[in-house]
Amino acid sequence: MEQVPSTGRLVQITVTEGYDLKGFKGDTPVTFIRAEFNQVVLGDSAKITVSPEGSAKYNFTSSFEFKPEGGITLDDLAHKPVFLTVTEVLPKEKKQKEEKTLILGQAVVDLLPLLEGQSSFQTTVPLHPVQGSPLETPRSSAKQCSLEVKVLVAEPLLTTAQISGGNLLKVTLEAAYSVPESFIPTGPGQNYMVGLQVPSLGEKDYPILFKNGTLKLGGEREPVPRPKKWPIANILAPGANNIPDAFIVGGPYEEEEGELNRPEDTEFRNQAECIKKRIIWDLESRCYLDPSAVVTDEEGQLSFHGVAYVNMVPLLYPGVKRIRGAFRVYPYLDSVVHEKTKCLLSLFRDIGHHLIHNNKIGGINSLLSKQAVSKNLKEDKPVKEKDIDGRPRPGDVQAPSIKSQSSDTPLEGEPPLSHNPEGQQYVEAGTYIVLEIQLDKALVPKRMPEELARRVKEMIPPRPPLTRRRGGAQKAMSDYHTEIKNISRAVLDEYYRMFGKQVAKLESDMDSETLEEQKCQLSYELNCSGKYFAFKEQLKHAVVKIVREKYLKTTSFESQEELQTFISELYMFLVDQMHVALNQTMPDDVQGTTATIFTSSEQLRLFAFEAEVNENFEMAAAYYKERLVREPQNLDHWLDYGAFCLLTEDNIKAQECFRKALSLNQSHIHSLLLCGVLAVLLENYEEAEIFFEDATRLEPTNVVAWTLLGLYYEIQNNDIRMEMAFHEASKQLQAQMLQAQVTKQKSAGVVEDIEEREKRESSLGPWGITNGSATAIKVEAPAGPGAALSILDKFLEESCKLQSDSQEPILTTQTWDPSINQKPSNTFIKEIPTKKEASKCQDSSAFLHPGLHYGVSQTTTIFMETIRFLMKVKAVQYVHRVLAHELLCPQGGPSCEYYLVLAQTHILKKDFAKAEEYLQQAAQMDYLNPNVWGLKGHLYFLSGNHSEAKACYEQTISFVVDASEMHFIFLRLGLIYLEEKEYEKAKKTYMQACKRSPSCLTWLGLGIACYRLEELTEAEDALSEANALNSHNAEVWAYLALVCLKVGRQLEAEQAYKYMIKLKLKDEALLAEIHTLQETVSFGNPSF
Repeated sequence: MEQVPSTGRLVQITVTEGYDLKGFKGDTPVTFIRAEFNQVVLGDSAKITVSPEGSAKYNFTSSFEFKPEGGITLDDLAHKPVFLTVTEVLPKEKKQKEEKTLILGQAVVDLLPLLEGQSSFQTTVPLHPVQGSPLETPRSSAKQCSLEVKVLVAEPLLTTAQISGGNLLKVTLEAAYSVPESFIPTGPGQNYMVGLQVPSLGEKDYPILFKNGTLKLGGEREPVPRPKKWPIANILAPGANNIPDAFIVGGPYEEEEGELNRPEDTEFRNQAECIKKRIIWDLESRCYLDPSAVVTDEEGQLSFHGVAYVNMVPLLYPGVKRIRGAFRVYPYLDSVVHEKTKCLLSLFRDIGHHLIHNNKIGGINSLLSKQAVSKNLKEDKPVKEKDIDGRPRPGDVQAPSIKSQSSDTPLEGEPPLSHNPEGQQYVEAGTYIVLEIQLDKALVPKRMPEELARRVKEMIPPRPPLTRRRGGAQKAMSDYHTEIKNISRAVLDEYYRMFGKQVAKLESDMDSETLEEQKCQLSYELNCSGKYFAFKEQLKHAVVKIVREKYLKTTSFESQEELQTFISELYMFLVDQMHVALNQTMPDDVQGTTATIFTSSEQLRLFAFEAEVNENFEMAAAYYKERLVREPQNLDHWLDYGAFCLLTEDNIKAQECFRKALSLNQSHIHSLLLCGVLAVLLENYEEAEIFFEDATRLEPTNVVAWTLLGLYYEIQNNDIRMEMAFHEASKQLQAQMLQAQVTKQKSAGVVEDIEEREKRESSLGPWGITNGSATAIKVEAPAGPGAALSILDKFLEESCKLQSDSQEPILTTQTWDPSINQKPSNTFIKEIPTKKEASKCQDSSAFLHPGLHYGVSQTTTIFMETIRFLMKVKAVQYVHRVLAHELLCPQGGPSCEYYLVLAQTHILKKDFAKAEEYLQQAAQMDYLNPNVWGLKGHLYFLSGNHSEAKACYEQTISFVVDASEMHFIFLRLGLIYLEEKEYEKAKKTYMQACKRSPSCLTWLGLGIACYRLEELTEAEDALSEANALNSHNAEVWAYLALVCLKVGRQLEAEQAYKYMIKLKLKDEALLAEIHTLQETVSFGNPSF
């Protein structure tokens, strides 16, 4: 901590009053207070007689000089309290020369508020009784046995800059569990100690020492919460050992930062902390102790020297102020310690020996059988290499070093491990220590939630729902209908004025000739009187609004032909709308209402999906836009359209859609994540970090959000934060899996003990749920836009060889070429096929839906969870980086689902040979997986091998469990049946598809099958359903024309044929079949 460069300052401690006091010789004893600080007596108060009520007014002031240079320092104030000892003065007996005194109790005053910037504070501290003191039996008064204390300095000890820039380190040593059996509680006096060194700005590291550990036999778990204790000896009152308002609270093992936090370690830790021997300290030390505190008065030989390694990197995570965990103890070996920590000195052996030879305080007090647990903590820069045996990495911090001492042992060298059996006993016993390191302020500040929300609002301001305008297409249509109704009333009035009497006289006997004559007279009258011109002018404004608002025509036409085409279209529309308005005004009771089929939003989404698969991107975009027009405030519609734009590589439009969705709801997690993904793809890295961080803030349990944040940090080469994000994602995934298992068991009526169940379950490492060691992974992506997929293939081949030769986890090797300076975005692969128009589904070379979900396996990883999310939103450009992590992750690696995703990415590239190779690998791993057979069927269908595709599809639908996406399996299998003229099978297949997810294509296939089976009524019904869902499908009109020709309905046949020609049917064989049947029945083609 930064020292104050100033002269000494006086710190005054004033005890004003004591409460609930009593003595050995009565309730009104004579007492005084002695103040001590830093093992120095500050003074004694006057002797005060306690009142009958138990109070005493001392008004006693003592002081000491705070002098950073060469005296009492800030660290002394941090970890050393002021002790106030209350002593009773006994009455003198006869012939007694000196007064006798007995200590009643002791109070502790923590001076930490002075380091927080306060210049004075007042507190009431409890007075803890010593053993046998009458204060152990409190009075019945309301006041607790306590002292009223005031602490004062003339000015704050720290400036504002020092308070904001400084920090306070607290280290709590709880216990060492599962210590060797050679540790026995009987025999010569023993002192168990742990030491560590705190890195400082100078050349020298400052040691902290925890002494006087208590060896306990097994039998019960240590209680929680329990108070933390001062690391100071010779405290008289047992209760004064406890630090005020500081407790050890424990917590779930999986939330710790140490080494024994996996589910398979639970049983061992439960046994170690309940049954086996342990050494208890429960001490908290703040900042560091003086070097002189490391040694005591007697030199001896160290034995049982061990070391543990504490990974301090989590303290560099944003916002992290505390780490706590269990850390294994290993034999202390100079070479290993230096390799991992670059530390050359042992705290007990070398530093203690140096102090002894410089005539300072002697060595550690120990006998031959003594064991001393020490700890040497040294921070070093992280190294990217990973230790494959599961031990802490070189970037970790060196921790407990365990030895005991006896005399006359040379210190110049280290014996080999075979000659160090004492240290090896820690490994055999499985010894570990539980340690907590806490900072007053995080080393790396974390963005505040308010700042993240503000930054998101600055980038994407929230957009409230737009107020409905008075104008627009809907208002134009309404005005037109109103004018039509007004004009119709005016025309009727004129008609009744001219022919009212005649109509009343003839009533129903009026013939058509009379009506025609009346019509001509009415038209003549309207034209001669100018009313017809007035009606046109009255309607003109409404028509102009329709042209502008409905057809968006505001500029002149480029050619006369274009003008005539538009006028014809407008005229047809206006006539139709006129009939709508007239029917509303004068409904025809005889005319039946025409049933309209309203397509829901989900149906439109399905139709768009079909168009995507058929590579009819124009039609797919039309369906997505129709959903947006219907519900512009539905953010799911914007996300779906944005995902479609991602699929077609229109990243700019995709970004607009995702940001529009986020503006509708700035707390929507998927919108934030997708905005972050697009920001990475477009190399807007600062914005990407804001989006990902805000997502983790809003939903801290979201596995995908933490994983995407870690992938972003990997792109930025920020290893520490990458590890932090992946670790948090792993922790959340583990919690979700355990919760899902508990919920499943409860629903089944079987609730087992969690600890017993975890023994049979696979474990969760840092990036997945499986057995094995926890190893951090950093993937160096290869340079070049086409390299990621090929490098995956190489990794896959190498990993198969490695796994066949060794059981060790697969580690990444960096493929970095210093001569190539590629931007991180170059690692993303763009593999969307070229857009092609396709008039019908059977002719399209379709790709699979990127949202295809292959089912959740019992073993999953954070990377596979992220892959599922990215494939669902069609972010294929981002998937390859995550696939590389999944391949190299010890808990992931090649799996059936991994091969399925990889095969799908190759299908998107039209690399069918490579896709088939990966599907073979997937089939070998899970032969009965319906998704494997379904994807193989799609592969063969796209490559033109319909016989193999048929076999795969039939195998898929034969499984009891359906594949993740059955819609296109039924569509394509039905198409193959139609090609092979197996019409009954085709009919059954399409009927299944219609029951599951009806669409134009499913009803069309059913209609074709029924037509070929000469079931014309069923064929017409199915084709009518298809036409109602999509009236722009030329093939539907073609088969409707065939059905009408077959049943002899000339008018309907001609209408269907005209629409088919208008929509440009491209199936020449079907067109020839229609022409042949028209010639046979001699109607159906108006051009004859």
